[in-house]
Amino acid sequence: MSDTHKAALAEGREQGRAVRRYLETIEAHKPKRGRKRTPESVQKRLAVVVDQLNDADPLSRLHLIQERMDLEAELASSGNTVDIAALEADFVAAAAPYGARKGITYAAWRQFGVDPAVLRRAGIKRGAGE
Repeated sequence: MSDTHKAALAEGREQGRAVRRYLETIEAHKPKRGRKRTPESVQKRLAVVVDQLNDADPLSRLHLIQERMDLEAELASSGNTVDIAALEADFVAAAAPYGARKGITYAAWRQFGVDPAVLRRAGIKRGAGE
């Protein structure tokens, strides 16, 4: 395998990683329906769940234990911040060549949830290959 071929493969892997990280991030941070949960509201619900554990029947206790674990995990992850600007910059640099190589259209990017302004910055135009 030539050095040029190895470099092209490495570039393709890096583009794929940049696209994957950005798509995973926007999917994880999609707005959810309903009232936004705050750490205080999660703590409040956690206190209610812990109080209910003592008097619950076995099946309800199982569900409450799982809810407690979910709430504790939510609290633990609430402090994690993602540098979306850096992920977006990497995506902008990689998306057009990646999409061209894989045959991904503007419409597919949009249906996934990528913002039109981000696609424009990446050089992915509406109507190209749709």
